[in-house]
Amino acid sequence: MKSVHTTNAPEAIGPYSQGIVVNNMFYSSGQIALTPDGSLAGEDIQMQTHQVFANLKAVLSEAGASLNTVVKTTVFLKSMEDFPQVNEVYAEYFENHKPARSCVEVSKLPKDGLVEIEVVALVQGE
Repeated sequence: MKSVHTTNAPEAIGPYSQGIVVNNMFYSSGQIALTPDGSLAGEDIQMQTHQVFANLKAVLSEAGASLNTVVKTTVFLKSMEDFPQVNEVYAEYFENHKPARSCVEVSKLPKDGLVEIEVVALVQGE
């Protein structure tokens, strides 16, 4: 088991890792719209979703994975009314490859974010 850490994504804001690699699988912690310097990226759902994907791409790369090797995502939304806008941004990152996905509405997210996404991915070359 290997802990994943990169300065290209925000530091964990609690006692956890940005992600863990076990055998040939990568499990990310949920990524919210914090920039690597720890500030919240924008107030609208589209900007926050783009930042979440920037963070995911950074931790996936550090783990030896990529969006193309993601097998499952879990999307947490503060409001299901944001579902269409998140789907638009999400489709930009998963244009041809479409991993399995769950999406749920939650009452609150860390740092009062609007969206959080976690992924499970296959690590290449492991």
